[in-house]
Amino acid sequence: MSERERLALLAHELRSPVAALEALVHAAPGVTATEARRGLLARALAAARDLERLLSDPDLLSLRLEPVDLVATARALATDRVSVRGEGRLLVRADETRLRQALANLVANGLRHGTRVELAVEARHGSVVVEVTDDGPGFDVGADPFARGTSGVGSSGLGLWLARAIVEAHGGSLELVPGPSQGATLRLALPSASGEG
Repeated sequence: MSERERLALLAHELRSPVAALEALVHAAPGVTATEARRGLLARALAAARDLERLLSDPDLLSLRLEPVDLVATARALATDRVSVRGEGRLLVRADETRLRQALANLVANGLRHGTRVELAVEARHGSVVVEVTDDGPGFDVGADPFARGTSGVGSSGLGLWLARAIVEAHGGSLELVPGPSQGATLRLALPSASGEG
């Protein structure tokens, strides 16, 4: 990866943490519920830690593996426009920062093209699967949404490419699920680590 490509990737990845911090700044004065404020602060803190890791790590796809509850990781992304379905603890052996980065890119892509996103997390045949579904226009027939540089309006064309690279570095897969022309579903699958942690 050239230095120019690396800088473009870093600039792309700065968007989600900055958006989380902006949400905290704008929502804090009007938030009265302690639990809601705690949730915003936790999200801002996680975003800041992710940003620090992304900028300090010389290898954008390096992994620090540990047992990670994929249901909890998905639930941390829930908002009024993002819903999460999933029960219990579904563990994978992963780098939580990188996994959160991949999921955040999938959610951001869905919200860029639609108004709502749903993450459905479940165990399936020795894997933990997350299906990310939006209500946007869907992808053109024959399009490869994961190709680097594939871009929609307001997009750099790096988010889905990076999400797939992160998932594949974990030994998993990320694919477009064929379906109706309205909306899109992306399926992330990682090997289950249910016997750990």
